[in-house]
Amino acid sequence: MIDSYKKSGYFESTVVGTVIALLSTTIGALVSLVGTWIASGILLSVTFITWALIHSELALLSTIVVYSLIPFGTLPFKFILTPTFLDITIATVYLVFFLQRLKRDRRPFISTPAHIPIIIFIMLSVLSFVLGSSNTLIGPNLLRKFVGYILNISMALIIVDQVHNRYILKRIIRIILLSGFAAAILGIGLYFAPRNLSELILNYLSVFNYPSGNVLRYIEDNPANPLRAIGTSVDPNIFGGLLAIVAALLVPQITSSKPIFKQKFTSMLMLVVIITSLLLTYSRTAMSALLASMIFVAVIKNRKVLWIISAMTILILFLPLSQQYVSHFTDAIKGQDLATSMRLGEYKDALILISRYPAFGVGFGGTPDIDIYLGVSSAYLLLSEQVGLIGFTSFVIIITSVFVWGIQHRSASLTNKDLSSQWLGIYGALVATTIIGVFDHYFVNLDFQSSQTCFWVIVGLALSVTRISQEIKN
Repeated sequence: MIDSYKKSGYFESTVVGTVIALLSTTIGALVSLVGTWIASGILLSVTFITWALIHSELALLSTIVVYSLIPFGTLPFKFILTPTFLDITIATVYLVFFLQRLKRDRRPFISTPAHIPIIIFIMLSVLSFVLGSSNTLIGPNLLRKFVGYILNISMALIIVDQVHNRYILKRIIRIILLSGFAAAILGIGLYFAPRNLSELILNYLSVFNYPSGNVLRYIEDNPANPLRAIGTSVDPNIFGGLLAIVAALLVPQITSSKPIFKQKFTSMLMLVVIITSLLLTYSRTAMSALLASMIFVAVIKNRKVLWIISAMTILILFLPLSQQYVSHFTDAIKGQDLATSMRLGEYKDALILISRYPAFGVGFGGTPDIDIYLGVSSAYLLLSEQVGLIGFTSFVIIITSVFVWGIQHRSASLTNKDLSSQWLGIYGALVATTIIGVFDHYFVNLDFQSSQTCFWVIVGLALSVTRISQEIKN
């Protein structure tokens, strides 16, 4: 009876009809109770989480796309708190991870030399947050940002577990490169479009809680100076940092015998576009970081990269369009521009704060003294302010252990045609982040969730590529 019912097609029709009825009822109830925007947001979030649970890589890939293309986007409604798109994708990454841990046939949990230092750094950060809670009121927004900060740090450990073979690693890197390329194209388009049109387009993002009004950025925030490319990253330095990391990943693909994209021309075109967009940000730190990462790649293995460095240097020095950039760079070296003067003042103030609270810092909310402030344009000084010199030392141990472990076992990666360019690109990107951290703070600043995520994703990928090469070798 049931079989004939199925064969006749009524069974499928009944199932489909039931599903449609349930969805219609749910949508109608949500719209009537909480409004169209909230109902749409809830349903889209539930759909994404369900899909991500079926395709375990989706949440991680979506996280990369979000921090590259709409890093500050939030759901267009407030429901107790306003979750960002990154909050949703990162929470889904963790949900997928914990559900996979519950399976009977789960893979053994994998550890690396950086796991214990990362866990210690997390514990010290929590301790500093608790100790510093007396300095400021811990509201829901600050608590949400700090929880996101801890989840971002732990993301490195999640990636080591999730990116467990070279095929997943390749897909992750491809998504980073494509997302960065799309961000670069968007940045160039908004830069060369009429300024009123660019501002209008960027103001449309205010529905996702982006800033509105005069959002375009100029050198020294003076409209008389050249415009700086920002893409959808709000800040040109954040945008430049993202592009520097993506370019560092891409550089070894140009000379690889087994590139991620089949045609080397594709990689070359992408690199030209990304570096062009990076130049338009006028981010001196990001450009210096990219050059440092390229030198690292050349020294470790690939001398051909020196030709790319030479070509970039010649173009920057002699192209008429880049003369303003060169002037902007030399002003920083001489300490003659406003941004450099402000940074030097911030460094002095930061050292005063650190000297007063050297052990565990002042936490993440504020300072106990009215004559000093929390904040400085250097990730390392800001970390020392927040978690003290003890916490900062644990952070240094993390980065050192990642580099030492990678360099010790580099031969296993560099002799593997599938992994060689990926290892060089990932560790080159990690070099870029360490240079950026000297003069910019966004990788450890609670207000820049997307930059934190990007940084710890690179740390996780560096550990993953070394571990995968070891497994293949053994």
